[in-house]
Amino acid sequence: MTSVVKFVRGIFQRKIDKVEVISDVPAAAEPGNDAERARLAQADSGEQPWRQWGPYLSERAWGTVREDYSEHGTAWDYFPHDHARSRAYRWNEDGMAGVCDDRQTFCFALALWNGADPILKERMFGLGSDGGNHGEDVKEYWWYQDSTPTHSFMRWRYHYPQARYPYDDLVSVNGLRGRDETEYELVDTGIFDDDRYWAVTVDYAKASPTDMCVLITVANRGDRAAQLHVLPTLWFRNTWSWGLPGRDAVPTITGADARLVGQHGILGQLVLQGDGDPTALFCDNETNAERLWDLPGRSRYPKDGINDHVVSGAATVNPAGTGTKGALHYVLDVPAGGQAEIRIRLSLTAPPPGTAPAPELDLGADFATTLAARRAEADDFFARVIPADVPPHEADVARQAIAGLMWGKQFYHFDVQQWLDGDPASPPPPPGRRHGRNSAWWHMNSFDVISMPDPWEYPWYAAWDLAFHCVTIARVDPGFAKAQLVLLLREWYLHPNGQIPAYEWAFADVNPPVHAWAALRVFEIDGGRDHDFLARVMHKLLLNFTWWVNRKDIDGNNVFEGGFLGLDNVGPFDRSAALPVAGVLEQSDGTGWMAMYALNLLDMALALAQHDPTYADIATKFFEHFAYIAAAAYKQGLWDDEDSFFYDQLRLPDGSKVPLKVRSVVGLLPLAATTRLTAKTLHRLPELAARLRWFLTHKPEYADVLGARRLAPDGRQQRLLSMVGPDQIVRLLARMLDEEEFLSPYGLRTLSRQHLDKPFTVSLGGQDFTVGYEPAESTSGLFGGNSNWRGPIWMPTNYLLIHALRDYAAFFGDDLLIEYPTRSGTKRTLAEIADDLSNRLISLFVPDDWGRRPIYGACDLFQRHPDWRDLISFPEYFHGDNGAGLGAWHQTGWTALVADLILTTRRPPTG
Repeated sequence: MTSVVKFVRGIFQRKIDKVEVISDVPAAAEPGNDAERARLAQADSGEQPWRQWGPYLSERAWGTVREDYSEHGTAWDYFPHDHARSRAYRWNEDGMAGVCDDRQTFCFALALWNGADPILKERMFGLGSDGGNHGEDVKEYWWYQDSTPTHSFMRWRYHYPQARYPYDDLVSVNGLRGRDETEYELVDTGIFDDDRYWAVTVDYAKASPTDMCVLITVANRGDRAAQLHVLPTLWFRNTWSWGLPGRDAVPTITGADARLVGQHGILGQLVLQGDGDPTALFCDNETNAERLWDLPGRSRYPKDGINDHVVSGAATVNPAGTGTKGALHYVLDVPAGGQAEIRIRLSLTAPPPGTAPAPELDLGADFATTLAARRAEADDFFARVIPADVPPHEADVARQAIAGLMWGKQFYHFDVQQWLDGDPASPPPPPGRRHGRNSAWWHMNSFDVISMPDPWEYPWYAAWDLAFHCVTIARVDPGFAKAQLVLLLREWYLHPNGQIPAYEWAFADVNPPVHAWAALRVFEIDGGRDHDFLARVMHKLLLNFTWWVNRKDIDGNNVFEGGFLGLDNVGPFDRSAALPVAGVLEQSDGTGWMAMYALNLLDMALALAQHDPTYADIATKFFEHFAYIAAAAYKQGLWDDEDSFFYDQLRLPDGSKVPLKVRSVVGLLPLAATTRLTAKTLHRLPELAARLRWFLTHKPEYADVLGARRLAPDGRQQRLLSMVGPDQIVRLLARMLDEEEFLSPYGLRTLSRQHLDKPFTVSLGGQDFTVGYEPAESTSGLFGGNSNWRGPIWMPTNYLLIHALRDYAAFFGDDLLIEYPTRSGTKRTLAEIADDLSNRLISLFVPDDWGRRPIYGACDLFQRHPDWRDLISFPEYFHGDNGAGLGAWHQTGWTALVADLILTTRRPPTG
């Protein structure tokens, strides 16, 4: 039975009911089978708010659009890292190993100081898009090692140098490097060469939804004794400084010795208690206006007061022992090779007003029992998710990939209308904001926990990233996955015209329409029973599909445009910018995405029609939509029969066409537009069957995309609906599976390797535009220059194409054999090819025969060192030839699709 859970959308803002669609726990793991699934069931039903506290504190709030009030939208310059320790954030907070509640009323995180750095390490350092030679880049090493879906157990790991952190060196060297050079990373500075660093591990274990036991372990990996300052820090998000009516109440944190007590008018009483003999320090979460702008501030003890006191001994902490930010200051002397532990407990101890005497929290036997129990329950939970016969290294990859997704859930607050208007207590935004970035999205009001592309590199949601996240999340928490897909379709996200917001930098940019595909995958993974969820998603997607048809098919010829569509620099020029000449860019990927979208909605309608016959009409509608779109790709010339490939083409005002013969993933994506119609389905829906027969009789030109049929394993007829007809499938796969073109040892490249020696160049408007194969970082500044679709391997597009191959395999069975690799003389079934491609992608993360993980390239520290080699990162994309990790190198959410590949490819045999 589907349950409806109402969430309050606001704190210090108007209240709006938000409905979350939750389904039953999958039959394979019913509540009671293990403790974590019991907690999930309690959370889904509303019985216990196990998801209320989690790692929802962002890794980076500085340098974001939300905090940018500059005249020209220069977010990185307006709020740089140097301001972060001194400046109160308007919209959210950041920290290391942090947790908060799902409204970010309070925040808890770790601060460290090695005695040498110029500042406390309160947040991760990195370079902005202007400071790095290949876009944003974090310059720290930390890992999300574990997390259950309810965050009942979590583990975080960080390696902190004992020598002075080389801030200036990283800035200056990267500033001198060009796009043809690699990024200068922290490991390149030599700071880890002598093993003088701290391995800091933080374990979280929930005793209840609002009671967390925290174990901080600091290990001295160096060959000499060293001292480390550890500051577990509690603070309240600043909601009171902006002059908003009714939101000026200031909470307090007081305490002494090893205990902090927070009092908040809505949250209640919050206690942070530690063991040992720390010193309690207090300041206010207020901007140090004197340091930043030489102006008086709101507090004598502003946000950076604890930093200045610890680092330089300044009298910048409140001697009265009160504030809105507090820390327990531990000074640990640890011998060479030794380690020390700190026990911390964070608990909500009283409802509002929370003025009763604060209780003592148990840091003894109950703490130890809770921690041990949650660790064991996490192991039990993942033992049920990951089959026992999955090889140990792959099981580790899957578990850490899922952990990264769980830690990647972040609190996201952004009221665009308020951002456009400015706050009463702040200077007004520049006038140009009214016509600048996101000004047409004034309706948007976000106040939610959302899965982020990467908590540091991309600390804001992105629509098509999130769709892929939900596929893997559904393996462990289908309720949250479904709620996320519903969320972006709610009226406070979806534009009134039907567009799904893309991402914070430009909500109006166009991401590929994969929401419907993801909803179907989540529906299937969850057991295919939650038809209420499917119907709810479909109703909103009908608006979005209409937006695509009305806005991205300029001439109504069923060939679509769309712009960059997430593939930032895949073409010879920026597909989202004005064209170099007058005309229309007709896109193979845009048309392929829309054909896939139509089939996704057809499949939804077919599933829903089993319970509600009114959906049969919708099924017929999207059957026809697909037929028109798929056939138009051939009629309008996107398919090049001589090259056996789909290309974009530029249609000029005089009607002539310029094919852009770049062999890229753009021309492979039409493969993803496929589904099957079974005899059972057609028998159940006679109107659809009649329409299919009518099409094939009266419009034979659609036979290539509608006409293929064969017997299914059950002996019944089935039909293939595919943008790529049976003949074209074989020819297109010959390109895709060619090692001299797309097929790499580690998956599918995004650009044919043939463009290494033969770059494509087109002359337009007196200029030459060129695209060539670049297996690693891009040397082009196109579309900001911070990602590269000109050769590297990307997990999401690989995943889609593998999924498509499995769909084709379900139709053709073992009867269709494809030479794999091309020209090898070996023929394999499509299912075998899908498995092998999956294995190539999985192999990126697991040690090879020499014990080296391809993602770590030539870096011996990560490959050989026993303290580093089993800590797994999930990069944004991968070198097209050697598999080394590239781009956002920390914890890119959609790369966690590798976990789904492992669980799919290593599936137990059936029958």
